[in-house]
Amino acid sequence: MTIQRPESGSGADVPAAGIRESGSTHPIKARSNLMRTPQSHTALQNKPSQSRLEDLRMPVQAKLAAAWTSLMFFIIYIDYFHLYQPGEIDDIRSGVIFKFDISGNLMSIFFVIIAIPTLMIMLSMTLPARMNRVTNLVVASLYSPLLILNFVGAPSDYAFYYALTIGVEVLIVAFILRSAWTWPRRTPQQA
Repeated sequence: MTIQRPESGSGADVPAAGIRESGSTHPIKARSNLMRTPQSHTALQNKPSQSRLEDLRMPVQAKLAAAWTSLMFFIIYIDYFHLYQPGEIDDIRSGVIFKFDISGNLMSIFFVIIAIPTLMIMLSMTLPARMNRVTNLVVASLYSPLLILNFVGAPSDYAFYYALTIGVEVLIVAFILRSAWTWPRRTPQQA
């Protein structure tokens, strides 16, 4: 028995259902029955409900960059939410912020305050380990008092807000200091 194939280009180049290209009429099995995803030996031994989540060790550089990123966002949003306090936008329009006259010098100070965590994100990921550790320890130690100084001059009715936000910022800086201080060391066998 000969199977007549239509001419190429007629749109019927695909074999009829149940007929393979070789002309065999053997039933075609669904791919899902033929191909299975390989499983590790532990997956075969443990039921999915009993297996544990994989917990990879995160590099210290990534932890530090994530912490500096979180701190930067906290600083930006805390300053943004400050604008919701009654009269703050009017003060800014009149040229005063935090009891200081708005000037180029003040704006430069604000730039440096936000540039430090921004640059530390990049430096935490790019500096060599020894320099990275020292830089994070020094910068985080010097940055902590700056964060705490934000509480000075805070209105008493916003004391809880400032205590909460500054407390979170200080906890992030403490995490940075701890991560840099406890940076894993290489043993002679690893070197």
